[in-house]
Amino acid sequence: MNYKEIISSISNKDFHPIYFLMGEEPFYIDKISDYIAENVLESQEKEFNQSVLYGKEVDIAQIIAEAKQFPFGSTHRVVIVKEAQNIKNIEDLESYLNNPQPSTLLVICYKYKKLDKRKKFTKTLVKKALLFESKRLYDNQVPDWIAKYLTEKGHKIEEKASFMLAEFLGTELVNISNELDKLTLIVKKEEKITASIVEKN
Repeated sequence: MNYKEIISSISNKDFHPIYFLMGEEPFYIDKISDYIAENVLESQEKEFNQSVLYGKEVDIAQIIAEAKQFPFGSTHRVVIVKEAQNIKNIEDLESYLNNPQPSTLLVICYKYKKLDKRKKFTKTLVKKALLFESKRLYDNQVPDWIAKYLTEKGHKIEEKASFMLAEFLGTELVNISNELDKLTLIVKKEEKITASIVEKN
């Protein structure tokens, strides 16, 4: 599933027990985990049923113990593990993959790298979890990404301006989106973003 399909399925309450989000581009990993954090549970359910753990502070046993808990006053629990690339022996999660808690959404955010697809653990992930890889864009893909991002926000941009921004901002989508968000604050929606506007700002 791609990013939009995952967001759509969560919006339709078609949940998976395990989301393993990995890859060199953190932008979509953050977007998916934030969307799950904000939209699966009602605000009054979150205090007892939503946990955020950090890879440097926990081990697999703690993650499994958290994920195995039953929800309290809710149909689901949400357990988000950020910076999971710092967990030692991530493969030890395999026992949970084979027997997940159906009422829990376990979200593993494994940033800046990806698992070896030849390994048994990764093959099990493909079968048992929703495995999403967030790939870094190539330089030549960035101008189109900029145009699409702005279109979704109701703005239009000249092709030349897209190329200028891409050259200036590089390929990290977090940085690009932050700068584009600033630009949309100063340019009216009916005003096309031109090369001169980019130069000026």
